[in-house]
Amino acid sequence: MNDVLSVIETCPLLEGLSKPAKLSLAEQARNRAYGAGEIIYPPGALQGSLCIIARGRVRICASNVAGREAILAILDVGAWFGDTVFSPGMPRVFGATAHEDCQVFEIQGEVLRTTLRDNPDAYPVALDQVSRRLWSAMSVIQDDVLRGTEARIGRRLLFLAQMHNRSGQDGNVAVSFALTRELLANMMGMTRQGVHRVLKNIEAQGLIEFAYGRVTISDPERLMRYVDGLD
Repeated sequence: MNDVLSVIETCPLLEGLSKPAKLSLAEQARNRAYGAGEIIYPPGALQGSLCIIARGRVRICASNVAGREAILAILDVGAWFGDTVFSPGMPRVFGATAHEDCQVFEIQGEVLRTTLRDNPDAYPVALDQVSRRLWSAMSVIQDDVLRGTEARIGRRLLFLAQMHNRSGQDGNVAVSFALTRELLANMMGMTRQGVHRVLKNIEAQGLIEFAYGRVTISDPERLMRYVDGLD
């Protein structure tokens, strides 16, 4: 119980809830274990639950009829996913798969929505988090269509930072999460060499740091200004 509660207490989406409300969610959360490569839910699934990663990593992805997979994000410990929890009956746009052995705490949609209804002061916090994520996703789409490679990679890093931000706020709060150049290249549909050349330039600005399979963005706001200034 303490493990579930500690994870819920660090989830920015649930930050506005009172301690008793968080404890109630912890008591009703389901502890799920998945092996590497196991599907948590496929694209199009109507499953309407919120998932928070307690151990391991999860990839958010889509696939075509030929089975080719496109990765949107690799999520690390503490990240939450399952945005359609607020829209019961809506199909998942992306699927979720265990990238490695992982443990996920799952909160059923009806349980979460009832809890928020009973704690209306928490709604603005949850809405703000969903809105930030939507803004980040729309920015990625815009840059993929209109911007060059460096802007696209920078924006994807900002999107991942938002997905992993456990402070509940944007700005100059440092964000660190598991990511390799190879995985980023896979997400971008590029070669490792092509991504590496761009990352070297961004690293030279002191905006990001790759080390031991993790990337650290010390000042996301500064990285955003840099990306916005690119042609």
